[in-house]
Formats: sequence, structure tokens, C-alpha cells
Amino acid sequence: MDWVAAVARLRARREPGVLVTVATVRGHAPRRAGAKLVVGRTETWGSIGGGNIEAVAIDRARELNGAAGPGPDPEPELMEFALNDKVTGRHGVQCCGGAVTVLLEPLPVVQAVAVFGVGHVGLELARILARHHLDLHLIDTRPDMLTDERLGVLADAVAQIHVHHTPLLPEEVLTELPPGTHVLIMTHDHAEDAALCDAALRTAGLGSIGLIGSSAKWARFRQRLATEGGHDAATIDRIKTPIGIAEITGKEPATIAVSVAADLLRSFEQDRHQGRHQDRHRAVPNPVAAVPYAPVAGSA
Repeated sequence: MDWVAAVARLRARREPGVLVTVATVRGHAPRRAGAKLVVGRTETWGSIGGGNIEAVAIDRARELNGAAGPGPDPEPELMEFALNDKVTGRHGVQCCGGAVTVLLEPLPVVQAVAVFGVGHVGLELARILARHHLDLHLIDTRPDMLTDERLGVLADAVAQIHVHHTPLLPEEVLTELPPGTHVLIMTHDHAEDAALCDAALRTAGLGSIGLIGSSAKWARFRQRLATEGGHDAATIDRIKTPIGIAEITGKEPATIAVSVAADLLRSFEQDRHQGRHQDRHRAVPNPVAAVPYAPVAGSA
């Protein structure tokens, strides 16, 4: 499997990984610049030359994979290796005589967003979100909303698009979504919206939950969620409504979509900043591990 297919496999699994590339070579080395290795949590694909270079790079990549999660994504790193018999690395000696610089690029698990209802606003929102590195799930009970012709505007998407046609119970898709998926509820049917709100509150592991609609709609939903659904006030407050940026008041589908997308992307940024703040105040038991990059002289 080549490195492109390996990266795609990790993306499909929603598994973090690291792309390791031989960036520079001086003198003799096992591989030329550009050689690549992909490191997942338990598997590797490709090679940057074996020996100490590869073993040390895999060790560090696995550390970066272990750091993946809430908060800031790990930053790319450079590692330097001297290949001579005077330098002993953790995994042996390489005496090719040259020097190699290796670039480690973390491949974090991307955000996931599910849009329930791909009507006028939903499609405009999908067009915006599709331009970002996301797993984007589009769910609708109406087959004519999900035709190839209608969704053709997403053909050049950066996001990975997952289309779900659910003619009977769209809420069943909630249990199939990846952990942490952000849910936006904007179907054509208020009864469907209400059922989705109830089901979303009962589904563990979701990210944020947003509902499109007026304050009058939410007042009815809130009462129903409490009396019929049995949800307490704190649980109901997990649902954000109205969605979007309050200062953007236009009613056109494209305007609403821009507002909702901007608010969602802003929340992603806030999560990353919060993660960085927590990292700065987290005690680090091993000061060496706290150094983001230290050149590694290896000979293997």
C-alpha cells in the first residue's frame, strides 16, 4: 500500500497518524529525500530506510499519535540523524556516512459534522462546510434532496461527504455517527426536528447540538422535551438555538448558512485555544517530554 492509500485508510478509520518524510539528505543515506512512511497507532506503511532512523521516527510518531485528542493538534517536527559509527542511537548504529533530516507531520482526526435536513439552508451550509477538512454527514428523509444532480455542487469537496437517506427514522443515524460529531438539526418537519432533539439528548458521545428555528418553536420543544421526554433543564440546555451568529440577521438561505458555519468554525477555534490554555497549565512530570522538538542524533 502506498502512502496516499495509507493516509486515506487512517482518515476512513478516524484514526490519528503521522506522515514521516525524508526531508533532506547529505552524503550517503538509506533512502533519498522524499521517501515516506505512514505511522498509525499499531500499523506502519512504507519505509524511510529502516534501522535507527525509522525506529526512532516510529517511536516519536507513536508519541504524537498518543497526544492526539481534545485541544491543539500536535505540531510538525524535524528530526536530524547523523549516520556514522561514532554515534549510537536507541536502536543501533547506521554508518552510511551521511546525515538525514526527517519531517514528521501529524495527521489528526478531523472534526465531524452531521446536518439533518438538506433543504435550502442545509444545502447552502453543506457547500460551505465542504470546503473544510471535515467528515460531513448529510441526512434527509426525502430522496429528491439527496440526488447526485442536486449534490453535484459538492463534487470538489475537501470534506469527506457521507450521504444518508433515512425515509423512516432519521434519528437512528445518530448512533452511527463518530464520537464527538457536531449535530445540526434543520429538517423540513418540526415533528422530525423534535424527535431528533430528543434522540440527540439520549445519544452519548455527541459534540454540540444545534437547532434551527424561532424562539416560539423552541419554547414548544423545550416544554415537550421536559414533559414528554423527561429531560432535566441542564440536559435540555445542551441544545443551542437559535444557531448562528446573532448579529447576522438575514433570512436568505445562503446568509443563514454563512452565519451557522461561521459560528461552528468559531467554536472549533475556541476548543483549540482552550486546549492550548490547558496544556500551558498542565504539570509535566518529565521535562524532556515537554520539549516540542529536540534534534535526535541517531546512527543506526
